[in-house]
Amino acid sequence: MSEDSAVIKNILSRRSIRSFDGKPVPNEQIDKILECACAAPSAMNFRPWHFVIVTDKKKLNALSDVHPYGKMLSQASFGVVVCGEPKRGDSVSLWWEQDCGASMQNILLAALDFGLGSVWLGVNRNTQFGIAEKVRELLGIPNNIEVMGIAAVGYPKEEKPAHSGTDEGAIHKEKW
Repeated sequence: MSEDSAVIKNILSRRSIRSFDGKPVPNEQIDKILECACAAPSAMNFRPWHFVIVTDKKKLNALSDVHPYGKMLSQASFGVVVCGEPKRGDSVSLWWEQDCGASMQNILLAALDFGLGSVWLGVNRNTQFGIAEKVRELLGIPNNIEVMGIAAVGYPKEEKPAHSGTDEGAIHKEKW
């Protein structure tokens, strides 16, 4: 694979987009984005993820109200609330957050491939604002399910340049 490959271009072009035109996205594209989400790697193939798709403008507005950094949800075409099920029967996933994080990244990359913009809004670790509980209540998410994050997705009203290079000081070879 060369540095000009479609995969590498997609990864480097993915940027957090926070301004959308609100135009609806075809259901077929949403379905394909969710198929990509479910193709994420998962420790021991536990697949702890669940997704709540929100297209209703009233619910998107309500989500934007409960997330202090999620105002762009009111402009988004849809939102994907990525949730995790840490315990299923007698099995427990110690890596549900990593699995769901990989799934979220697949959502963002698949959205870009359709010409859509997206942004990942963190939820579960932000207890200061009680976001997870508010999202849980708004969307009827069961108590045994953790809310990991929200992807706001839509046709972008902004453009950002592709990433290039590495983060200086972040790469360590053989040892720190």
